[in-house]
Formats: sequence, C-alpha cells, structure tokens
Amino acid sequence: MSKVHLWSRQGSAGLLSVAERGDNRNLKSRAMEEENNLGKPLGERRGKLTVVLMLATLISAFGSSFQYGYNVAVINSPSQFIQQFYNTTYVERYGGPMEDSFLTLLWSLSVSMFPLGGLFGSLMVAPLVNKLGRKGTLLFNNIFSVVPAVMMGVSEIAESYEIIIVARIIVGICAGLSSNVVPMYLGELSPKNLRGAIGVVPQLFITIGILSAQVLGISSILGNNTGWPLMLGLTGIPALVELLLLPFFPESPRYMLIQRGDDKTARRALQRLRGWEDVDREMDEMRLEHQSEQAEGRLSVLNLLSLRSLRWQLISIVAMNMGQQLSGINAIYYYADSIYSSAGVPESDIQYVTVGTGAVNVFMTITAVFIVEAAGRRLLLLIGFGICCVSCALLTVALTFQESTEWMPYVSIACVIVYVVGHAVGPSTIPYVVTTEMFRQSSRPAAFMVAGSIHWLSNFTVGLVFPFMESGLGSNSFIIFCFICLATLFYIWLIVPETKNKTFLEISQMFADRNQVEIQVGNAPLKPETGDGREGDAFKVTAF
Repeated sequence: MSKVHLWSRQGSAGLLSVAERGDNRNLKSRAMEEENNLGKPLGERRGKLTVVLMLATLISAFGSSFQYGYNVAVINSPSQFIQQFYNTTYVERYGGPMEDSFLTLLWSLSVSMFPLGGLFGSLMVAPLVNKLGRKGTLLFNNIFSVVPAVMMGVSEIAESYEIIIVARIIVGICAGLSSNVVPMYLGELSPKNLRGAIGVVPQLFITIGILSAQVLGISSILGNNTGWPLMLGLTGIPALVELLLLPFFPESPRYMLIQRGDDKTARRALQRLRGWEDVDREMDEMRLEHQSEQAEGRLSVLNLLSLRSLRWQLISIVAMNMGQQLSGINAIYYYADSIYSSAGVPESDIQYVTVGTGAVNVFMTITAVFIVEAAGRRLLLLIGFGICCVSCALLTVALTFQESTEWMPYVSIACVIVYVVGHAVGPSTIPYVVTTEMFRQSSRPAAFMVAGSIHWLSNFTVGLVFPFMESGLGSNSFIIFCFICLATLFYIWLIVPETKNKTFLEISQMFADRNQVEIQVGNAPLKPETGDGREGDAFKVTAF
C-alpha cells in the first residue's frame, strides 16, 4: 500500500492554529475534542436552512441552472417557424429556396452547437473558479447569457440565421459553466446534513427551466411565427436577476479560507450562512481538510488523472455522468410525441401532454430534494437506474407490439412516465451532488471540469448517434439504453459508497483503502473506525 504523507507547518503560524480564537488550547486537545464530537449526536449544532443560505441557493439556481434547462427545450416547440425563417432569409438573400439538405444541416448546427458550447464551458470551469471564486464565476458567466439573449432576440430583425447558431454556442458555454459551478458553490455553502437536499436544487431549476420553455412553447403563447424571437431572448432575464442580487451573498467560505487564505472573510461568511457566531468547529474541519491535501497543491486535470489517491473517485464520476446521459433520456423525449400520437392523443394536444410530462419531472425532482438526506445518495441512484433499466426493457416490448395490440400504446405512455420518474429521482439529480462530495477543495474544480466534459460529450454523442440508431434499430434502440442503465447500476452497487452526512475529509478516507493509499495529517494516519474502535465506514479525524 502506498502512502500519501502530507506534512503540516509547525509553530504559531501552523494551519491549525487556534490562537485567533483567543484561547490557549493546544492542537492535540482540540483534535481530541473533535474526535469526541464526531461520535456525538449533532442535534445541538445541526446545520439549518437560514434565510441567507436559502436565498443564495434560489438566486444562483434560478440565475444559472434555470437557463440551462430553458435552453435545452426552448428551440424544440417553435422549430418549424425557426426553420421557416431560415428558408425565408435564404430566399431574400439569394433569390431561390434553400435545399432541404442545407436546411437540415443548419438546423442540426442550431441544435448541436448548444452541447458543444457546454463542452467548452466545462473546460473553463477550473481556471475560472480558482481565479474568480465560485460566486465570481457565476456572475462572470452571465455575460454568456445576456449577450446571446440579445443576439437571438434581434435575429429576425437582423435577418440572420447565423446569429442564432453563434448565440447557441455562447449560451451553451453559459450552460456548461453553470451546470458545474452552481453545484460546487452550493455544496461548499451547505452544512453537511443539508448538502444533498441543497445539491439537488440546481437540477430542480433545470427541470423548471425545461417546463417553462415547454409552456411558453405552446402555440397560443410564444410557440408561433411571431413569438419565437422573444421566446429565445427571454433567457437573459434570469441572468439579469442574478447579476443584481447575487453580489449581496457570501462567496464560498471554503474557497476564501483554503484557497485565498482569508480567515476573517471565511468566518463572516460562515456566520451569515449558519445563523450563529460560533463556527470554530467547521473552521477547524476546513483547516484539517486543507492540511490533509496541502502537499498536493492545486490540482490540474492532468494531475487529477495521474493521482492514485483520487483514482476511484474519478472513475466513479465518469461512470455516473456517462450513465446519466447515455441512459436514454434524450431518446425517450424523442420518441414521446410518436408514442402519444399512437395512443390516440390528437396532434394539437400533444404539446399539452408534453408539458404534463415536464410537470412530472419537476414534481419528482422536488420529491428528491426532500428524500435525499433520508434515503441517501447511493440508494436513490440505484433505484433511479433500476427504474430506467426496467422501463427501457418494457418500452422496447411495448413499441414492438403496439400496432398489433390495441392497448399496448397505453403501456408505452406508462413506460415513458415511469422512466421520467426514475430518472428524476436518481440519475438526473444525484451525480452533481456526489461529484461535489467525493473531492476536496484542491481537486474539486478539476473534477468538475472532467465530469462536465464527460456530461456534455455524452450529450453530444447521443444527439449525433441516436438518429442513426433509430433508423437502423427502431424501437430496439432502447435495449442498448437498458444495458447501459444496468451496467451503471452494477457499478454503483459495487463501488460507490454512501456519502450523506459526512465531511469531505471523511469521504476521502472512505476511498483510501480502494485506492490503496493512506491519508495522513501531520504524523498520524487517518484510520476508518467505528464507534467501538474497529475499522468501519465512519472514522475519527486526529491531528497532531
């Protein structure tokens, strides 16, 4: 077994110095107190949802995550009118109609540039959050929302379809950054007993954004020949709200203390977020985390890929993000309209059924917010991927026999709804939470950079490959998604531990044995222990 030995500085300038609190307790007695406290119920200092924490969560999720969801769906409902605009603009320029193949190419670019921009945004995560901070990056990111919102809003007046395509890349960058930075920011603001619930909120706002775009896309509202430019341009409103309000809320205390070394600002931020003055224990926990990773320094992606102590964490987030995107969620939505139509839903009413499916998605994500701390991350992932696996298998059977069996289309509709429920409870929501929890401060930005890149590459791949799968395999395409869900489920069952209500340092120690390393603070290795002194899932943090 290799050993990751991380030395701490000694003396009055040591990282775990408690002189600033005006008492004379030495580090050993403080560590012993930490040991004792870890074994006690935390009811008296259990983190609570303060007004500051709640508002910071809602503003950052609405201002950033909402835009991601909105721009995923906003281009779907008015697609025929936007393509009509492309053709009309081409006729006015060149005096003749656009060829169908060229129109298909332009529309494919309009759709696919969004996930490509998301990939670019993910690659910007680590340098920006290290330089500007978590909150600073979210504020900076609004440039990539306001500018394309204006561009898309005036595209019809400017008679330029090129503006829409370029704007889709830029707003994709916004989505790529926000999908990674918001969970990171909220995960670092939250107390450990609320980290899961608050970590699901960004995904909740993504689903609300999708639902909002579906509602506005109804033909009697904005999904028509005159309303689509306004519909595309509305994405700038959440960005403006965030620009106005988020500056009044604290930066991540972990970023301020560990990466900036600003003890006073970190302490004030914690006091505002927790609603009490005594935040010494949490400050000490952050210092312990900093001490344990001090030798690693700030990790780049290349460092992260080569670091043995983070090997299984990295493999886990890659597996979960690939499973999330390759599990068939985009294919389900692709097939949904034809499934509803085959079940006898009138063409004019399919848009309302689609809105209903989006509402189910929102409702189940709200449910996940309330149950994630009780049920745990691992269980929700297993249940979610299990439901998706079974739904894909049954949907394959239902689609195969729906023309020969009168009642089979209704089974298909049920499979779609059950799949959406399963995906909302686990695969959609939990990977972001777990990515935050599996990595400590120095490695978290690079980890989100990797996770985000995998997320958007997988998204882009499904969009590129699925039309060919559908034309070649038809409904049998869902068998492939079924096996992907099953493989992801088995990986989570075998490898991914439960992370609820644990500190970032505790979670790192849970992976230490699998990575065949020993995490050490000062001269004392961190050992996983149970309350009776035997090795187990929990452990006590000891610093000397």
